Amino acid sequence: MASTQDFVDYVLEQIENAGVITCRKMFGEYAIYSDKKVVALICDNQLFIKPTIGGKTFIGNVTEAPAYPGAKMSFLIEDNLDNSEWISELIRITARELPQPKPKKKKTR
Repeated sequence: MASTQDFVDYVLEQIENAGVITCRKMFGEYAIYSDKKVVALICDNQLFIKPTIGGKTFIGNVTEAPAYPGAKMSFLIEDNLDNSEWISELIRITARELPQPKPKKKKTR
């Protein structure tokens, strides 16, 4: 089941104060970017945060699950999604700990 636009819009609204937030639809689901870093995925109307040490400390009792079959484990956010301050802070923590994206290679012919 693909995620609904309503759910994606809700998540984006909840984290709008977490930095420069953008979203990109990919394969029927969504990648969430903070300051050009992929920090989360939305799959099947669920929010999955990339795992970091700081994120795990902030969350406390973490539920981990793959966003889709074969994916690496992520933090599944089931509670606190309605708490925009909490989820925004988690996004900021995650973005700070993730490395900068590698520059894209120029296409050669």
